Amino acid sequence: QVQLVESGGGLVQAGGSLRLSCAASGRTGSINAIGWYRQAPGKQRELVAQIISGSSTTYADSVKGRFTISRDTAKNIVYLQMNSLKPEDTAVYYCNADEWAGTRIFRYWGQGTQVTVSS
Repeated sequence: QVQLVESGGGLVQAGGSLRLSCAASGRTGSINAIGWYRQAPGKQRELVAQIISGSSTTYADSVKGRFTISRDTAKNIVYLQMNSLKPEDTAVYYCNADEWAGTRIFRYWGQGTQVTVSS
């Protein structure tokens, strides 16, 4: 089992910045991919940014150049630095960790943190 706890959400004006943190505990050595998803009201949950196999990163097109994902392996914390925020970035942001076990994927989620960007 992996436990994930997010922090750092809040209210910010358009153009501002926020940094989200996700503290992982439990079987952190089994994590193959870790990152952030978001879900806006009435929309499906979408991938924002992810670190795969410890080094490779991927971003949603809508956040490229504005958001940066990073990981402090020693502390088991994943960060999402969000700059130049837009109202359309408003959503609940969820930390996610995937454990690959053969043909199965075990997926873990945090409780979510609200990010609201005002225009």
